[in-house]
Amino acid sequence: MSDSLEVRGTDLRYLLTAYLFDYGPATIDELIDALAYHGFRPAGRASRSVSEALRWEIFHGRAVRVRRGHYRPGAMPPATADRIHKRVRALHDDVAALSLRSRRLRTPPIPPAA
Repeated sequence: MSDSLEVRGTDLRYLLTAYLFDYGPATIDELIDALAYHGFRPAGRASRSVSEALRWEIFHGRAVRVRRGHYRPGAMPPATADRIHKRVRALHDDVAALSLRSRRLRTPPIPPAA
């Protein structure tokens, strides 16, 4: 069982946008590494999934393409930022629960006292 959660669509877009707003400009590889570090994995080919997700965010002004493979945060209304923050926190909770469950399955049972 893997400790990472596969993300796609809105969840992936929200994670990437939150990362850009929290940490500033990043490359596609840095974004993929950040997802992996936090326990997420993009569906399909990672670089393609991330760039396609960011294309939507660029259209809505929440991300800006600096040059090929480099992005920075754009502008975001407070209500949108709050919605994204809540969803990202819920996703982190899901990963924590998945990791805890996975650890329990790998832990050998304690033998009964004789």
